[in-house]
Amino acid sequence: MTSAESADSSGRPQRPGPVGDSAGGTPSRPRRRRRRGGRGRGRGQLSAVTEQQTAPETDGAPSEPAPAAKPARKQGTPTSKAKRPAPGRARPDPRIRTVRETSAGGLVVAGLDGDDELRAALIGRIDRRGRTLWSLPKGHIEEGETAELTAIREVAEETGLTGSVLAPIGKIDYWFAVEGRRVHKTVHHFLLSWQSGDLSTEDYEVSEVAWVPLAELATRLTYSDERKLVAAARTVIDDLSSDPDELAARVAAAPRSEPSAYERAAAERNAVRNDPPKPRRRRGGRRARGRRAGGSGGGGQT
Repeated sequence: MTSAESADSSGRPQRPGPVGDSAGGTPSRPRRRRRRGGRGRGRGQLSAVTEQQTAPETDGAPSEPAPAAKPARKQGTPTSKAKRPAPGRARPDPRIRTVRETSAGGLVVAGLDGDDELRAALIGRIDRRGRTLWSLPKGHIEEGETAELTAIREVAEETGLTGSVLAPIGKIDYWFAVEGRRVHKTVHHFLLSWQSGDLSTEDYEVSEVAWVPLAELATRLTYSDERKLVAAARTVIDDLSSDPDELAARVAAAPRSEPSAYERAAAERNAVRNDPPKPRRRRGGRRARGRRAGGSGGGGQT
């Protein structure tokens, strides 16, 4: 046995302990080996992190910092997987401007006096596929016009015929899209009695004009809503054909000439229907920028 070794009461040798911290040679507390949690030791990842955070630090071996939590993503913030537009390509504008248009037109009928077969004037337009679309003449209400005056003017421009308004026969309401606009159109239709004039295709929007027997309108008209309108007008036509005095009184009556508030508003909307849309102001706008500039000490211009 060497001098560095000592024996206990039983005579068994003991290994020397570590040098103490105090002057008296008292041995220090042995370093405690930290156990790391793992799945193989029956601990989950969460328990291991908790142990590392709560275990006291030992001398010379600081505990590892806990991983920082990811900040919560705000609603509406695009993720890394979100598709971005290709460089140099503008984003498509999903906004489509809605435009309201108001028109008036007429069913011009000849033969109401009983001297000839009942027939009506139709106009034909060529679509992109080269088909002829047959419809009733109509057009937009202009400033200072009533719906009746618009019907008389549009019938004359698109067919070359002069007619007298006898009665309203209905209203058609429909939607369509053209040149990046969504159009909501309302058309007021009237029954007109043909007075003079011959069929003409001087209007550049019209490719063909024809007299069509009243009994054939259901198969000639392209649009179903106009076919329904003509069917409903047959009652008025039959009543006026059987009462010459009432027919003469309505032909002689002057059409309404003072536009209503609805017709004035319709004319204003029609006048600006083709104007480009006004640019939308971004949130904040000039007022917010002015407040930021003023608050920064710059003393913006007043």
